[in-house]
Amino acid sequence: MNIYVSNLSFAVQDEDLRGFFAEYGEVTSAKVILDKFTNRSRGFGFVEMPDKIAAQKAIKELDGATVDGRAIKVNEAKPREERGNNKRSSYSGNSRW
Repeated sequence: MNIYVSNLSFAVQDEDLRGFFAEYGEVTSAKVILDKFTNRSRGFGFVEMPDKIAAQKAIKELDGATVDGRAIKVNEAKPREERGNNKRSSYSGNSRW
C-alpha cells in the first residue's frame, strides 16, 4: 500500500520516514520529496508497505502524531492524476504562441 505523509519537518529525511513506519511492518520504500531547484524537502513524502493491514494500522496510529514538533497527516496515497499538456490557450482563439 502506498501511503502519503504530509506536514513533515524539513529536517526529516528518507531514513527517518522509514523509521516511523518500520515498527508497524516491512517498509519497501520511503521517500521524502525534494524541491528540484533547492534540493530541500517539500514537507511531504511517500511510504510503501506491502502488508495492507500493517499499513492501515500505521496510518491510523501515525495520523496526527507529533514528529519534530509538527502534527503529521498520514493517509492512503491517491493515484497520481494525469495532467494536461500545459498549453495555454488564448481567449480570442488567436494564439500567438
